[in-house]
Parts: sequence; structure tokens; C-alpha cells
Amino acid sequence: MNTKDHLTMHDLPVDDRPTEKLEQLGASVLSDAELMAVIIRSGSRHETALSLTQRLIRFHADTCGQASPLGFLADATVAELTELPGIGRVKALQLQAAVELGRRVCRNSRSAQSERIRQPLDVLRFLEAEMADLSREELRVVLLDSRNRLIRIGTLSTGGLSAAVIQPRDLFRDAVKANAAAVILVHNHPSGDPEPSQDDLTTTAQLCQVGTLMGIRILDHLIIGRSGSVSLRQLGQMP
Repeated sequence: MNTKDHLTMHDLPVDDRPTEKLEQLGASVLSDAELMAVIIRSGSRHETALSLTQRLIRFHADTCGQASPLGFLADATVAELTELPGIGRVKALQLQAAVELGRRVCRNSRSAQSERIRQPLDVLRFLEAEMADLSREELRVVLLDSRNRLIRIGTLSTGGLSAAVIQPRDLFRDAVKANAAAVILVHNHPSGDPEPSQDDLTTTAQLCQVGTLMGIRILDHLIIGRSGSVSLRQLGQMP
């Protein structure tokens, strides 16, 4: 009897094959597990790629309590991925490459640097998807010229699981070097809850005071979580 080493998508009914579904209906209709199955292509002797990815998502949700089903992929190393049942080195590399490609697409979707930011919330389309599932807190700074055109977006600090360390001198050094007239601060809450903490409010007020002295406006401070994003200006919390 001829035994396959791996079950493939052809072992599934046609309607359940993610690749065919992707081709016919587009990527947006595929589930997380189906998209992962398209990337890793094959499963094991005992299950298809789709069954494997469905099991991995359930396994990680049960063991780690991750609110986002794909949150574990954001910062996982190859070694960490290969510890998951059914994922070998090649599949781990494929998943890691896909995550990085997604990040680059997200960054490049900022379009030309001459894009004008008409309101602070406009920057969420550049950063919200990328930052919502980060496992560590990061502070990004959006540098704008005198006509509110995007100069660049940089990472100012990367903190632990609960806090990013903000150094005002680093923020305004970058702004001065770029000849920025205004900045927008953006950071994420790994807890998933975007509501500002008292530290967020206090730090923002202090940075705004420094910005006034430097002649560089802080237009807003946006906080990103998995459940949504908030604007301190909209909340009436900007000085």
C-alpha cells in the first residue's frame, strides 16, 4: 500500500481547499487558518495543512490565552515556532517570512512621503494593523512638515510588556534633525485595551510642554489596542 508522507489540499473536498478558495473569491474571505494553510502548503501524514493550522490556533489560544488568534506569530522566533506541534523548520521559516512581508507591505502602504496628514487619526491606516498585536509596548513618532506632510515614521522606544521608556531628548532630537514642524505620538497597549493610563496622560502633558518650548507641536497621542484605538485629543486630554 502506498502511504503519503503528507496529506495535501487535494485530500480535501474542492470547496474546502484554501488555495482554490483564494483564487476564486480573494484573500479577504479566507479565515486565519486558511491563510496560514496556503502559506505552509502541506500538513503531516495524519492531517492536512488546514487541519494543522486550525489546531495550532486553538492550541495557542488554549495554552497562552492570546486574545488575537494570530498574536503569537507577530514576534515568534523560528525556534519558538518549531516548538508548536506539527511545525518544522521549513514551515516556521515560511510563516516568519509571511509575517515580515506583511509588515513591509503595511509600512510601504504609507505611500509617498509627500502624503498630507489631514487629521491625526489618518496615521492609523499606516500603523494600526501593524501595532495592534505587538507583544511589547512601542512608541512611534510621526514627523510632519509645516504643511502636515509626512516626513517619516520612526520608532522612539521599545519597552517591556507594560511600558515604553520615553526620552524627550530623543523625540525632539529626531524632530529637529528632520526639520519637523509637528509630531504625532503613537503607542500600543499589549493588554489590548487602548484606554490611556495616568502615566500616558502625565507623560503626554510633559512632552507637550517641552514641545512648546522647542517650537514643535504635538498634534495628538494615539493609543492602539486590539479592541480599537483612541485619540487623547478627541478625549480632551491634550494640553
